[in-house]
Amino acid sequence: MQGLGKSLIVFGLIIAAVGVVLTFAGKIPWLGRLPGDIYVKRDNFTFYFPLATSILISVILSLILWLLRK
Repeated sequence: MQGLGKSLIVFGLIIAAVGVVLTFAGKIPWLGRLPGDIYVKRDNFTFYFPLATSILISVILSLILWLLRK
């Protein structure tokens, strides 16, 4: 049962961290506007794919989870 308890605590911390990031995401000017993000705007069509932002978030989360596993 200790393993389940630790997993729930880690999961709760991750959810809290995501909540903090979403709360302050509008105040971080570069988030979502990195050089590798794809943005196409035409007359009646807008396409936005945050490729570089997704990669950056993935790397950060991978590092955090790797550190928690150690």
